[in-house]
Formats: sequence, C-alpha cells, structure tokens
Amino acid sequence: MNKNSSNIMALTPITSNKRETICIFGTGDFGRALGHKMIQSGYPVVYGSRSTQKSSLIPKDAEVLSHAEAAQKAAIIIIAVQRQNYNFLTSLAEILHGKVLVDVSNNLKINQYPESNAEYLAQLVPGAKVVKAFNTVSAWALQSGTLDASRQVFVCGDDMEAKQRVMDIVRALSLTPLDQGTLLAAQEIENYPLQLFPMWKFPILLSLCLTAFFFFYCLIRDVIYSYVYDNQDFSFFIAISIPNRVCPILALILLALVYLPGVLAAIIQLYRGTKYRRFPDWLDKWMLCRKQLGLVALAFASLHVLYTLVIPIRSFVRWRTSSHIISQALNNKTEPLNNTYAWLSDSYLALGILGFFLFVLLGITSLPSVSNNVNWREFRFVQSKLGYLTLILCTAHTLVYGGNRFLSPSSYRWYLPNAYMLSLIVPCIVLVVKFVLIFPCLDKPLTRIRQGWERNPQYSE
Repeated sequence: MNKNSSNIMALTPITSNKRETICIFGTGDFGRALGHKMIQSGYPVVYGSRSTQKSSLIPKDAEVLSHAEAAQKAAIIIIAVQRQNYNFLTSLAEILHGKVLVDVSNNLKINQYPESNAEYLAQLVPGAKVVKAFNTVSAWALQSGTLDASRQVFVCGDDMEAKQRVMDIVRALSLTPLDQGTLLAAQEIENYPLQLFPMWKFPILLSLCLTAFFFFYCLIRDVIYSYVYDNQDFSFFIAISIPNRVCPILALILLALVYLPGVLAAIIQLYRGTKYRRFPDWLDKWMLCRKQLGLVALAFASLHVLYTLVIPIRSFVRWRTSSHIISQALNNKTEPLNNTYAWLSDSYLALGILGFFLFVLLGITSLPSVSNNVNWREFRFVQSKLGYLTLILCTAHTLVYGGNRFLSPSSYRWYLPNAYMLSLIVPCIVLVVKFVLIFPCLDKPLTRIRQGWERNPQYSE
C-alpha cells in the first residue's frame, strides 16, 4: 500500500504551469488582437486604459484597469500606443521602474525621427527595461490566425534577461523570434514594415527595362521591317508572337544573372587571395536578390509555356498550315520528311521540357516551407548543381532553336540579329567562366580560400 502511495505521489505535479500576467497599454486594434492571442496561449491579460469601462471588443477574459493599476499587476508591459501618446508614461516612471516595456509601435515614414521609438521610450522611462518586438506582425494576422506570411518577430533590447523573457512569449504565441541585438537595431526594425518589397525592387525594375527593350526590338524586326519592305501588316504579332519571344529571352537572361554574381565573387576571391574582405556593395546587393531574380525568371518561363500551348489554335497558324496543304495539293507534290529538321525540332522541345521541369524544381525548393526541411548540402546541391544544369539545358534549348539561322543573312534585318541571339550572350559568358573555374588549377586554390586560407594574411580586412 505504501508502495502504491509513493507511485501516486510521484505522478503528482509539484509546479504550476500558469503563465505570468501580461499588461497591455492600449485597447486599439493591435492591442486587442495581441491580447486575444495571448489569452489563447494561456497568459492572463490586463489592459491599461484611460477609460476603465470595458468595451464589447475587449477579450472577455481580460481585465481593464487604469494605467497605474494595470502596471502594478504585471512585470511585462506592452506599449500598444503611438509614439506621440507616450508622454503619459513619465507620470508612471516610479511604477514602471525595473519593469519590461515592450514597444510595438511603427512610424508612417522611414527614419521619421532622429531616434527609434524604442530608444525614445527608454529616454522617457530610464528605469525600465525596453525591448522592441511585435511591430512586424499585423493585427489582422493575429486575429485571423493566418500567420504564414508574418511568423517572424524581430526582437532587440539592451537587457539580455528582459529580451529573453519577451522571446519566450513570442515562442508561446507560435511565432519565431529573431534576436537583432541591442536597442540600436530598433530603428532598422521599425523601418522594415514600411519597405515595399525591398528585395524585389531591382529584379522587377531590371525585368521591366529588359522587357521594354526586347519588346520594341522584336517590334522593329518583325512588324515594322515587314511593313516597310514587304508592305505586310503583322501588327497582330504584338498579342502573342512577340510576347512569346520576349518571355523566354527574359527567363534565360534572368536565370543567367542569378549565377553571374557567384562567378564574379569567385574571381574576386581568387584575385584577392582571401574570403575575409567584403565584396563591393553592388555585388552584395546583387547576391541578396538572387532568389527574387530566379522567381521572376520562372514567371517568364511559365508565361512562355502558356503562350506556346496556344500556338496551334491561333488563326494565323491555322491559315498558314491550311495554305501549305492546299499549295501541295494544287501542285500535286508532297514534301518528304526532313530527318535533320525533325531531330532538331524534337531535341529543341525535349531540352525545353527538361529545362522547365528543373526550373520549377528550383522554384519549389526556394520556398521557405521546403528549404527549411532540407539540410544545407541538399539545398546547395539543388540550387547550385541543378541550377547550372537548368541553365545549360535552357541555353541548349535556345541554341538548337536557332539551328543554322545564326549564319543566315536573312536573319539579320536592318543588320539587327534575332533577339534570341542576344539572349545567349550572358548565359554563355556565365557557363564558359564557370567551366574555366572548375579546372583544378583554379578550383583547388578557390576551395582553400573558402576554407579560410589566405595568400597574404597581413592585408586581410
């Protein structure tokens, strides 16, 4: 009997799992949404407000008190009010002394004030431990539960213990805390939600410029030239034919631009003999947006596939096919099958299909939900080895498409080469330089440099 009693006692919990009370100053949209999420996660929540009358919008399990009364009930206080309303906190300085103040505010403009809101809060209440957090999560995301796009929470603060306590709360809310260091990083964190696709600006701007250039280039060669010299109106090419030429050109060039900075970085490291010196700023920014360049390239490749699928049902194509058949019937002549052309046609299609398949695979593995489930070696194999294979297949697809037309004088209208010839310049440069870099005489020293070896250590920065 005593033995059984001891077993029962061993199973009895000796600690309480009750979470600490959280105080929230502010009953606006974000304060209510955050409080509701915290209550769902097991945190008792008390609101500090100018009006202690409880609204129907406030979570029913929360308590609403004055600022002073609410602050006395919690060691962690979330300041969910705008910066211009911080002045009331100075009258609570004695109560807030030693407490953790979590600043969640954002501004209307980038670098709107000389200092960040969190640093300003620390100046107003010097005895408190200020932590910046939750400003990258929206009230809508907290309310709807669709946190896939905003699961990361940047956290910074000067007090390590206070910052760790806030990060524990972030994890309890099923979010991912990212430690950004001291409170000096607060201004950068506050600027982050105000940036509109920061990593997409260069890829999109470059894509628009290249699209405009190649569209007008093809317009001059395929529409204007035919109208001037042959008096033929091919203006309907603008709808499908020209876009179907521009899209694969853009896809191939942008894919090559994904791997060009890596080649340039290897050349710079070989020249310097060290990996401990920073790359030029333009190369750093270029390398940071390679994923976005690849996704834009995949979008153009997908459009090319869709445009190609509608070719057989185009009125112009059906007219040309029927005219060719009628011409053969009237002349009582059937053209024999050209095996060389058949091989080129099938090879061109096969290379395009394989290239697009690997292109899609690269795009899928770049998604966070997929890349987070593979280790670094697997990710590097897909993005590097299969990436270069994709570039080779797509380049070969274009080369086979050109065939012997590269040397045909009729391909040069107004001395302008066909647009796909221009698209091969960057990919061929990347592949040739990459091929040279895999020679043992260059690959071995480059590998040693990337492992930490330096040619002249005294000159490293």
